[in-house]
Amino acid sequence: MADQFQDIHQSYGRCLRRRDFLERFYTLLLDSSEEIRPIFATTDFGHQRRALRRGITTAILFASGSDIVTREVERMAEVHSRRGRAPVRPPLYEYWLNTLLQAVRERDPEITPELEHRWQQAMRPIIDHFQRAY
Repeated sequence: MADQFQDIHQSYGRCLRRRDFLERFYTLLLDSSEEIRPIFATTDFGHQRRALRRGITTAILFASGSDIVTREVERMAEVHSRRGRAPVRPPLYEYWLNTLLQAVRERDPEITPELEHRWQQAMRPIIDHFQRAY
């Protein structure tokens, strides 16, 4: 299967070359809503940044229709469901997406409005899945 989000993989690679991309994302996320900061009160951010790095790649592959990530997506959905060890209420995913887009705008020197829209398209399937699984 051809990767319909190759442009997003490339953009993500450019973001990651900026060593502070994931740190910047979490700075923005923690400041995005009073409801979010307490969720991360006891978080090991080294571990969390590694999980986010894998999670974004997984989200892109999921949007591409890759079966290779099905088990990982289901595991992530369970972790963030109301029964999971890190529940995330469905409305909070919009903060996550808006924060990700802001971090991408700040760190990808080749970002365009069209590419930002593609990022939204790439992240929406996993966000919708997590919201339904909650």
